[in-house]
Amino acid sequence: MKRAKFDEASQVALTDCVKQIETTTDAELVLIVRARSGSYRHADYLFGALLAFAGLLFLLFSPFDFHQYWVPIDVGLLFAGGAFISSRSNFLRRLLTSEKFRSEAVRKGAAAMFYEAGIANTNAELGLLIYLSILERRLELIADRGVLKGVNALEWNQVVFELHEAGRKPEPQSLHDGLQKLGCLLAKHLPATGENPNELCDAPHFELK
Repeated sequence: MKRAKFDEASQVALTDCVKQIETTTDAELVLIVRARSGSYRHADYLFGALLAFAGLLFLLFSPFDFHQYWVPIDVGLLFAGGAFISSRSNFLRRLLTSEKFRSEAVRKGAAAMFYEAGIANTNAELGLLIYLSILERRLELIADRGVLKGVNALEWNQVVFELHEAGRKPEPQSLHDGLQKLGCLLAKHLPATGENPNELCDAPHFELK
């Protein structure tokens, strides 16, 4: 079964979901969906080097005869081709990087966006970032102090756990369902009072290239 993609239709649905949530709570939600949280060029170069090395071994030990001047050309082409193939493959980039590296990249990306998007500067400290990075299959949720003080810790941890699980298989519907559960929790503990203005943009920010 083909996995659903994050496209214009899903962006509209997620935007509506965030807007609906914010009608029931004073919390300010920002949703960011990114293709990756780093360049991963080192993984591309590593795959290119491995492919080039395999090609070199073939040329050196092959029973076929090759002119010597073809060796550096073929090795260079294999390196470039391998790097290009890896740059188009999330699977290869995950395979050639450690879990620690990917986790750290997502955490740093989420922390940077928390401040760049102005979430840390809301008047009532009710900003909340949901940051999904597709290549790493990770979701980070960062809440300001007002949110953490206002919600029940056990209920909060359960919702965060479910969102993290949704991030492991990033699809629009699972993310939508997780956001709705988060919205119910926020509406319960931080209901809309009509006194907190909408300070942040409701539309999810997609960076999928």
